[in-house]
Amino acid sequence: MNSFADLIGNRWLWVAVLSSTGAQVMKVLLILLLERRWHPGAFMETGGMPSSHSAMVAALTTGVGITEGLGSPLFAASAVFALIVMYDATGVRHSSGQQARLLNDLVGELRAVVREGFAPLPLRVLMGHTYLEVLVGTLIGIAAGFIAFGGQSA
Repeated sequence: MNSFADLIGNRWLWVAVLSSTGAQVMKVLLILLLERRWHPGAFMETGGMPSSHSAMVAALTTGVGITEGLGSPLFAASAVFALIVMYDATGVRHSSGQQARLLNDLVGELRAVVREGFAPLPLRVLMGHTYLEVLVGTLIGIAAGFIAFGGQSA
């Protein structure tokens, strides 16, 4: 058993990784198209349109569902994992981002009042996803899974 060759040949892994990478590239291109600014740093950021996490888990789950069957334990595990990731992206992480935005505003107001010696770093705001961002990421992942595995069946 050659573990490295198995890793390199693991289509499920690579379809998931490439789906996530594609979603991150789309993020940069959408910023360029809609905001008319070049922001390559968005490639490494979490949050925003589309959700690369959702694309990744949806591609994996779609590939597993096509090749192993919708009734397989592996599909069930993959689907549960995907749902947890998507729920977390829209729930906890999105709420954390909103709280960070509010705290940053509060710190800004405090700076205006207390000008000496108070300069905390701003909190990271773009952490989670809206439902639309997760939906688009999910659709990207499902499409990638069908493109990679559509000719196969369990």
